[in-house]
Amino acid sequence: MKSGKPEYLAQAQQLSEDERERLLSRMAGKLPRKLERDKLTMIEAMAIQLELEDEQLQEWRARMHAIKDKESKHGNKSGADEKLAKTSAPKSAPKVETAAKSKGAKGAAVTTAEKPAKVPAKPVKTPAKPATKAAKPKTSA
Repeated sequence: MKSGKPEYLAQAQQLSEDERERLLSRMAGKLPRKLERDKLTMIEAMAIQLELEDEQLQEWRARMHAIKDKESKHGNKSGADEKLAKTSAPKSAPKVETAAKSKGAKGAAVTTAEKPAKVPAKPVKTPAKPATKAAKPKTSA
């Protein structure tokens, strides 16, 4: 594995203690294991991590630039904005169904916006509870 470019080695040496801790906490993959096995010094490991992060940042910037270019070509709307515009667009006027498609009266047109009147449901009869026997008054003798 590479030991780090000189500019990253110099940059790693200038980090504060807090910045070093943060940088070391972001290490992933084989790099922390090589550091633990003393195959790399702390400064070399930090330099390699700085270099990796710079490469990742450049890749991220290139992807974001491509996304922004794509958005500008398509009217400055992101995919989420387009979906929102499609779902929140006002609905068109209600359609009128023909009598052949309608379940209404013959020859009458029913609009889809109208809902048929709800017929109240028949009340459900519950069985009557058996009457409890009233306590008979005791007669005193």
